[in-house]
Amino acid sequence: MRQSYKFTKTLTVLLLSLLLVLAGCSSVTTKSDTAAPAATTTETEGETAAETTTTGTPVDIELLAMTSQESDVNIIRDQLTKNGFNVKLNLQPDYGSFKSQQDAGNYDVALSSWTTVTGNPDYAVRSLFKTGGDYSILADSEIDSLIDKAATESPEDYVATYKELEQKLVFDNAYIAPLYISLKSQAINKEILNPESVRLSKSRALAWEDISFNDTAKNATDPLLITQAMSTLTSLDPIKGNDGSINTINTNMYVRLINLTDDDKITSDGSLSRNFSIADGNSDYYFILRDDINFAKVEGDKAVDTGERVGADDVIFSLDRAKNKDSVPDHRTYSLHEHIGTVEAVTDLASLDSAQAASGGTIREALEAGLEAPISELVEDKTQADNAAGKYQVVKLTTTEPFPQVLNYLAHQSAGIVSKKQVESINTYDVAKFDVTKDIPYGDQNTVTEGAAYDNTLYASGPYILTKKNDYDAKFVKNPAYMPGTENEPNISKIDVRFIADADSALAALRSGEIYSYYGVPETKFSVVEGDSKLQLQTLESNAVTYLLFNTAENRPVGTSADLRKAVLYSINQDEILQFYEGNKIKAASTVSPLVDTGNVLTADPAKVKEFLASYEASK
Repeated sequence: MRQSYKFTKTLTVLLLSLLLVLAGCSSVTTKSDTAAPAATTTETEGETAAETTTTGTPVDIELLAMTSQESDVNIIRDQLTKNGFNVKLNLQPDYGSFKSQQDAGNYDVALSSWTTVTGNPDYAVRSLFKTGGDYSILADSEIDSLIDKAATESPEDYVATYKELEQKLVFDNAYIAPLYISLKSQAINKEILNPESVRLSKSRALAWEDISFNDTAKNATDPLLITQAMSTLTSLDPIKGNDGSINTINTNMYVRLINLTDDDKITSDGSLSRNFSIADGNSDYYFILRDDINFAKVEGDKAVDTGERVGADDVIFSLDRAKNKDSVPDHRTYSLHEHIGTVEAVTDLASLDSAQAASGGTIREALEAGLEAPISELVEDKTQADNAAGKYQVVKLTTTEPFPQVLNYLAHQSAGIVSKKQVESINTYDVAKFDVTKDIPYGDQNTVTEGAAYDNTLYASGPYILTKKNDYDAKFVKNPAYMPGTENEPNISKIDVRFIADADSALAALRSGEIYSYYGVPETKFSVVEGDSKLQLQTLESNAVTYLLFNTAENRPVGTSADLRKAVLYSINQDEILQFYEGNKIKAASTVSPLVDTGNVLTADPAKVKEFLASYEASK
């Protein structure tokens, strides 16, 4: 009998798994096209109605998540069930299917996450919660006003504003329900890679150019084998994507005016600028450009120097299109750059002498600090720049209002510098009449995917360029014209990014030597890494926050009732979540929690849940 029961249970699980996969396979574009939820549940296994903390008819709530989030889903489902909700699960096998269901509005609450990869709190709220933001479904004028107010304030002043914003976002309106802050982690095969060369940064994506084999002779011959979960790349045009499929890739393919250090300080190191300076008033920002980066292109499987220098005209073009919502169809990052007013090349050397730096002295003095040759001439034509001879290009960016956080956004992958000449030659379509069936934009992943559609037109300004991809991996090669002969020249010549969606499979690949580094090890796997003598684990507190996003954009009961949303909010017990993760998660109050200590804390409160549910029932 026991064997028969095991067989039946196994068969049932397999059938449910198959149904889940099939449910996520179709492309969902409208609500009417969207299938029913992939799986549902009305009662937690092993739990009876008598164990719940409320009485009366349970309130239906549909939770949208990915199957990879099973642990979180189980905890949330149990907590909500105990507090009077009938939880229906809409589980999708991958991010693409999840996003399709989310866009179609097939959920009451979605298990979501956000990583502030720019290291500034404005990024943690603007795209997510401001009316019209790239990822926002909210329309709340009070929230908008607080986001804009905090953006213009100094760190000393904005704590109070973000505290008020958090109060209205979470506790007053329950637009989101915070779950936890994650640790950032990576595991390295220290027998193959030099651990000191593999950086772990709080905000910025993994910098490939620094990585080196222990046997440095292999840098020129052997590929670096790494992994990422998502195989469908949103876009290789840096302004058209802002997600886990391309953040690391585009960060390493396109150089930016500035970078973030590993602890989120603004720096020129490894960027297109040799120095930068802020003028008095926090509205004018100056960048002096280096002259030793050319764009690379792909011929065959090799990267070749195009001979085209990355210069001021490319910077101006890239940032103008980054701030312009209508510069490309499906622009995903324009709200990050809406504070950019003008971008221009400076050709009058005297203007640098007359402009005063916020740090003291003149802008010219600030830009010349540490240069091998002082500025003798400013040139408009990038081909005439010769830093060794004192001939430079300087770019001036002016913001729409004083906005110091603009520098953090310039370090984001969406501010990557593209070739004006190449992008204009590819994007010849009319943006307003863009036809997805025939128009092929710059950065379309189909142009680098093996097969009949392959036509690699990428021009990379960064240390690496993508040569081709398939469903198994993506191959990159070193840009031969990226700061050659300097400490920033990439060490390893070839990189192979393997697409492994499952965490257990990725960890197994690392342990078996199929990959050499695993970025983003789940906290539940830390002990496995630490128990393997050939591996080294690196961790630090990240800027990644996981939360529940309520569907306030649709006419569904949970989305339209603040009482129901607050009942969900106070059902969440973060202590239980942290206990499951063995203390390797951190409590959160909102997406700004890793960056600003507001003092706000979410505490589970069954009494408040009953109160809000009763209020909802009375209002029906």
